[in-house]
Amino acid sequence: MAKVYFSNDISSESLIKLYSKVNEGITGKVAIKLHSGEPHGPNLLPIDLIKSLQATIPNSTIVECNVAYGGPRHNTDSHLQTLKTNGFTFCPVDIMDADGDIDLPVPKSGHETSLDSVPVGSHITNYDSMLVYTHFKGHMMGGFGGSLKNIAIGCASSKGKLIVHGKGWPIGKSFLERMVEAGYAVADHFKGHITYINVLKNLSVDCDCDAHGAKPTMGDIGILASTDLLAIDQASVDLVYAASDSKDLINRIESKEGLHQLDYMETLGVGTRKYDLIEV
Repeated sequence: MAKVYFSNDISSESLIKLYSKVNEGITGKVAIKLHSGEPHGPNLLPIDLIKSLQATIPNSTIVECNVAYGGPRHNTDSHLQTLKTNGFTFCPVDIMDADGDIDLPVPKSGHETSLDSVPVGSHITNYDSMLVYTHFKGHMMGGFGGSLKNIAIGCASSKGKLIVHGKGWPIGKSFLERMVEAGYAVADHFKGHITYINVLKNLSVDCDCDAHGAKPTMGDIGILASTDLLAIDQASVDLVYAASDSKDLINRIESKEGLHQLDYMETLGVGTRKYDLIEV
């Protein structure tokens, strides 16, 4: 069973303590993958959380990739300005596809996959380890966005995002499966040098890619940390379903068949759904 550490205290101190439980494989040059969000996004996580944590991680850089749709995050210069606008001025930042992309292979699992590889930002090869720092919330296509979505869509180059989202491909469950395949490629690239944190705060039904995301209708839950990609997203979903005020987010998840993310991760062997929730 995977270990998933949890605290209902959403603070810098708690975040740093949880990270210390799952950072044994984080060595060398560290990429901190997060979602920069649209400028002044209404539901972004408090900047002090990641600012405090990053200060404790030597040789760390916040990384992102450009998006496939129009707007300020579509090209590198304005994306970097968005990062500044949203407060990411305290450490180096890197738009990983500023110089193009490379193909990461989707691991062979004995199960036929839609994608053989996924184009990701070429700078990914500059890093030895990755911390996936995720604002867990709803998502307009995926139902929810957790650690999987953060690396699957977030590390894909703008070209890769088109492939994963469905340009020329079916959407629905097929999109979710391509997202899992893309995330598997990134997780496998870093192998034992990747770890995951989900912050369950500002739990809107919408992603931070929506500049006008809906106001959350449920309370904050806490922070989770694990070295297992499937386990952390499964535990996050379980905590949402256990909350008494989560009807709107559950409706979003189920209307997009979002739980299929978890099913397909299990099918491909991307971690385990069985976990011990360890309160810290």
